[in-house]
Amino acid sequence: MNPIIFQYNARRSMGVARRGMVSTSNPLAAGAGLNILRMGGNAADAAVAAAAVLAVTEPASTGLGGDCFALYFDAQSKQISALNGSGRAPMGLTLDWMRAQGFSHIPVHSPHAVSVPGTVAGWADLLARHGRMSLRETLAEAAYHAREGYPVHPVFAASWARVESFLKQGHHTEAYLPGGRAPKAGEVVRLPELARTLDQIAAEGPAAFYEGQTAQAIVETLQALGGLMDLGDLKAHRSTWETPISTNYRGVQVFECPPNGQGLAALQALNIVEGWPVTEQAWDSPERLHLMIEAMRLAFADARHYVADNTTNPAPLEFLLSKTYAAERRAQVTPGRAMQPPSFGVPPASSDTVYLTTVDQAGNACSFINSLYMGFGSGIVAKGTGVFLQNRGALFELDPTHPNVLAPGKRPYHTIIPGMATRDGELYASFGVMGGYMQPQGHLQVISALVDDDLDPQSALNRPRFCLLEGSGDSVVALEDGIPLATMARLAEWGHTVRPVSGQGRGVFGSGDIIRRDPHSGVLFGGCDPRKDGIVVGF
Repeated sequence: MNPIIFQYNARRSMGVARRGMVSTSNPLAAGAGLNILRMGGNAADAAVAAAAVLAVTEPASTGLGGDCFALYFDAQSKQISALNGSGRAPMGLTLDWMRAQGFSHIPVHSPHAVSVPGTVAGWADLLARHGRMSLRETLAEAAYHAREGYPVHPVFAASWARVESFLKQGHHTEAYLPGGRAPKAGEVVRLPELARTLDQIAAEGPAAFYEGQTAQAIVETLQALGGLMDLGDLKAHRSTWETPISTNYRGVQVFECPPNGQGLAALQALNIVEGWPVTEQAWDSPERLHLMIEAMRLAFADARHYVADNTTNPAPLEFLLSKTYAAERRAQVTPGRAMQPPSFGVPPASSDTVYLTTVDQAGNACSFINSLYMGFGSGIVAKGTGVFLQNRGALFELDPTHPNVLAPGKRPYHTIIPGMATRDGELYASFGVMGGYMQPQGHLQVISALVDDDLDPQSALNRPRFCLLEGSGDSVVALEDGIPLATMARLAEWGHTVRPVSGQGRGVFGSGDIIRRDPHSGVLFGGCDPRKDGIVVGF
């Protein structure tokens, strides 16, 4: 790998280790995953332990009331499996009912936006198939932090403060406003109700969440607010194991979870970019950024039209991922002139998510993502449990002709996507970028940095990013400070609506984690995004 280039002024270098590595957005979560590896657990065990701690320490972004997805690389078989831990719409929530109530869309902070939480089942199923340790062992540190308290980290404290007024209008959210306000950096937060819920799950397994007191609390809370979820919806929930989708980008096979996730957009964009000699251009030149932006616009147009529950509305994946189709899409791009964004309609905006990646000594890798969708999800806590409920169901369409139309028992369009890549059958990188609509854009940019520019993981994450802004119809492109002003000006001349972004606004660019493994020496190289509180740790 090339020497580190500090292009984001991050002042941090990549982590290097041999026996195991964890990278995530909170040091306590990274430490929990590392502890599991030291105890003899593998990448799956470490991922669940880290995700559970994040559910405590980053409650706006993730939690037991959300969903999860994972890609797992098995070092022995060299196979990658995809876990879909997303939940479904309640069986009583129909399109006709919503329209009869006068809804033209699903309100994001309503009980109707709450789909069945898939996280707890996803954790258990990942451990059952790939782990070595029990749910009790992997949840122990999360329950400890919830019970005994943890200090809030600075970036997350700032995010917490920005939604203080929203939490004050929420339901049963008092525990998340200790003293009646958002906690400041360094303040210790205790979540005893969430600790009890974690202890119950550790002792009784997923049934404690989907059939026990927690299930009862979820249903009673939602129904008191007019929601239609019932105990049968929770009891019927199941994760699914699926075959990942992939494409080859300049000799590196890049894997994503299939729809209902939007990983399809990342793969399509890579296919389009592969046909251009982008390595002949500087990464921050207007010529290269123009091509990357246009590839992303084309990919999103397809993703928004085709991504839906694959069991009810399967996408034509073979066609969409073909190199022939990529060439047709590439031909629509004109150098030096921005296209009019293709439009099939944009899913609702904004997302708070956590991503983490783990690799163990044997070379097994887990790329794992967990989310409530928007910050603190629906703003509804199941009374007495400490569990925020996600609002992922807000991504359903109420247009009966759309593939992502609401239907009972159906999974919605999902923004959260873990990534994995191999070269010659060996693990190349386990990676992810958080941030809703930013996620496939981040996947495109970090894979290009790794493959096209041979950057190490930390340098790839340090690099300033672009982001087509959600809700803008792809017409507005945010450009992070660090991209030259001359480049921004030239892109504007070419017809791009450019929005320079710096300071706290950088949150639009998400954050990510990458671990690469040298297949010959077994050495692990890790990077953690400087835009969050996170850290990469290894031993």
